[in-house]
Formats: sequence, structure tokens, C-alpha cells
Amino acid sequence: MSAVRPLALVTGASSGIGFELAGQLAERGYDLVINAEDDVRLQQAAQQIRAAGGQVEVIRADLRAYEETEALLTRVTALGRPLDVAVLNAGVGRGGAFVDTDLADELEIIDLNVRSTVHLAKRVVRAMTERGEGRILVTSSIASTMPGSFQAVYNASKSFLQSFTEALQNELKDTGVTLTSLMPGPTETDFFHRAGMDETKVGQQDKDDPEQVARQGLDALFAGKSKRVAASAKTKAQEVANKILPDTLKAQAHRKMAEPHSGQDE
Repeated sequence: MSAVRPLALVTGASSGIGFELAGQLAERGYDLVINAEDDVRLQQAAQQIRAAGGQVEVIRADLRAYEETEALLTRVTALGRPLDVAVLNAGVGRGGAFVDTDLADELEIIDLNVRSTVHLAKRVVRAMTERGEGRILVTSSIASTMPGSFQAVYNASKSFLQSFTEALQNELKDTGVTLTSLMPGPTETDFFHRAGMDETKVGQQDKDDPEQVARQGLDALFAGKSKRVAASAKTKAQEVANKILPDTLKAQAHRKMAEPHSGQDE
């Protein structure tokens, strides 16, 4: 890869918000390293992103596994170029009552959303602080602000990411390295289908545009903002309300959106 353009890494880049983030970084003058677990969709994404200019390195890796996360980092390092931007976006969810969902699915959420983000951040932050510069975007969620009835582990994973990002913002405030939390609301991606939530109220409602979410997130990243709630006024209003509502009410409100078959109650 040429060293003329700055380099950005985007995980979970084969679809949805991650794909939009990668494409828009290419449009902003970045070469890309893109990662996802699905090789076919990742290659298709790379073809579309290359149309925006710049080069795209494709690295398929299942970040649920420690060894594959390390392999991704090794290949990025082997490019011999510093990462100017790291977008830690890969994530997964699972809807349903905790008593009914499979333990394997819940542990997958923790492995991908939490463990792999910490793993990647540990390596990336150290390299960036040694250079005294770099930008990191972490995809959190508006879900981080409320207990997630019928998405208990997913919401908890996003609360972890939000707290983790805010702590590092304070630790790194004098290093030249910035972290920004992107907090989308329900967005028009494959997330709810993959999470088995098609028949929930939230799964059936109108959702935000991933292109707009990505644009707002990158604008915040390059402005050095600590977080961005994206994209619609409805999502922003929910974030404001969640600052003052007690957790019991937020949990009940989430139940109404995410309880299985709640979309059939309309």
C-alpha cells in the first residue's frame, strides 16, 4: 500500500454503519484496512469502497477469537504504516428473554463487543501514544444509557464500551490521542434481523440512516468530540430523557420495544 494517504482501520466493515464509515473515510482521503468475519461480503464491500479512491486492504478475521484478533493486528503492523484512525465498530446482538437465549450467543456478544474492543484498543492506543497522535472511534449505542430488558447482555456490553471510552478519554487527554464514542439509535442495518428481533416493536419501527450516522460520527471524530448521539432528533431526545429517568422506568420502556412479538401488539 502507498504511504501517501493516511491509514484507517475499520472493523465490522462489511455492512451497515461500519461499511458507511469505511466508505466515507475513503472519500475523506484515507487508505483503508477493513475487517469482518464474512469474507464474501467483505470483498464486496472492498470493491465498492475502492471506487471512492485510495487503497483497501481486506483482512478477514473473526474477532470473537483471541488468536484471530492478534492476527489482524499483526497484519496491520506488517503494512509498515502507522494507523492514523482506528474505528472499533464490530459488534453483535441477540434479543430474547435471558432465560431462553443460548449461553453461547450471550458469550459471543461479550467476546466481540467487549473483549475484542479492549484487545484492539490496548495495542492501538499504545502505538498511537508512542507517536503522540491518533484518533479512535468506538461504536457504542444509545442502548448504553438504559437497562436492556430482552437485550440484557447487549445493552450491558454497550454500557461497558461507553464507560471504557470515557475513562480512556481522561487518561489520554494530554497525549495527542483522541477517542470519540459514536452512539447510534436503532439504525437501518442487518442488526435486528441477525439478533432475531424482526417481530419486536423496535425491529419493525422506522430507523435511522446508516450513512447519516456514519457521517455524524466521523464529523465528531475529526472535531475531537468526546461523543456523538446519532442520527435523528428522536434518538437525541431519548438520550436526554435517559439522563433523568430512573433505571426502572428505562428498563420498562426497553421491554416495550424489545420484548419478543411486541411488534404484533400494535
